[in-house]
Amino acid sequence: MQECTITDEKMKEVYEQIGQNVARIRKERKMSQLSLSLAIGHKAVGTISMAEKCINGKHFNIEHLIKIADVLEVNVCEFFNSLVK
Repeated sequence: MQECTITDEKMKEVYEQIGQNVARIRKERKMSQLSLSLAIGHKAVGTISMAEKCINGKHFNIEHLIKIADVLEVNVCEFFNSLVK
């Protein structure tokens, strides 16, 4: 069995790219961070704003991504575009 070679730094890059993709698609749909937050059941903008920029290690989890994809009417795979293996 092969050992995982993905470093913490690589995961940070992955989370940052996902956040950038969410932000890009959200903006294309002309939706504010607050509107998106409320649509996925959050009462404040903090989760979206911090995860889009990967501030303080905050990032989207799979539940967030699935709900955001539903609200933005995109396939969840769109958030993983531009990720390198």
